[in-house]
Amino acid sequence: MRISELSRRSGVSIPTIKYYLRDGLLPAGRPTAANQAEYDEDHVRRLRLIRSLIGVRGLSVSATKDVLAAVDEQQGDMHLLLGLVLGALPVERSGRPPRRDGAAEPAGAGAGAGGAAGDVAALTAEMGWKTSPNPPAAQVVAETLETMRALGVDYDWRSLVPYAELADRAARLDLDQLPDAGDPLQQAERAVLLTVLLEPALLALRRLAQEHHSALRFGNG
Repeated sequence: MRISELSRRSGVSIPTIKYYLRDGLLPAGRPTAANQAEYDEDHVRRLRLIRSLIGVRGLSVSATKDVLAAVDEQQGDMHLLLGLVLGALPVERSGRPPRRDGAAEPAGAGAGAGGAAGDVAALTAEMGWKTSPNPPAAQVVAETLETMRALGVDYDWRSLVPYAELADRAARLDLDQLPDAGDPLQQAERAVLLTVLLEPALLALRRLAQEHHSALRFGNG
C-alpha cells in the first residue's frame, strides 16, 4: 500500500508517519520510485502499537523508541513483550530489557526485608505470584501502605489479600481477551488498550458499586 493508504488504515497522519520514518520508529517501506515506497501489514501493526504507546500509555517519542527496540528483540517471548509494552519491566537506554538471571522472585523481595516492602513480598508470596525483581507496581503498593501507616491507618498486607484475589481474576480475564495467535505486535497493542484504557472504567465501576451498596446499607429507601 502507499503511504496514503497506510495513513488511512492506521489512523496516523502522513506527516506523523514521515516523522516516525525519519526518527527510526517505523522501518522504511520498499522503494518503488524516487521519493515513493510501498508499505505492508507489518507497518500497519507497528503504527497501531506506536499510537497505543504514545497516545494511550502517554510515553514520549524517545521512550517509545526504546520500548520498540526492546520489543524487536523480544518478539519470540510474549511474556517479556507484554511486560515491556505495559511498563511492568523497565527499558534501558540501549533499548534492552533488564536481564532475567534465574527464576523470578516475589515482588518486592529485593527491596528490603522490612516495612512496606516486606509486606509486598509477603502478599505476593501468599498469592503465589512470581514477578521480575522490584517491579514498579510493587513499589506503588509499598508506598501506599507506608502513606496509610503515616496517617495512622492500621492496614497491612493481610488487608490487601481480598483485593489481590480480585486483581488475580481481573488479570486472567485481561489475558483471556488477547488474540490466541497472530502477530505479537497486534497482541501487544491489544494488551495496552485493555490495560490502560480500561483502568479508569474499572475504577468508575468500583465507585458505582460502592454507591449501590452504600444505598442498601445506609440509605433511607
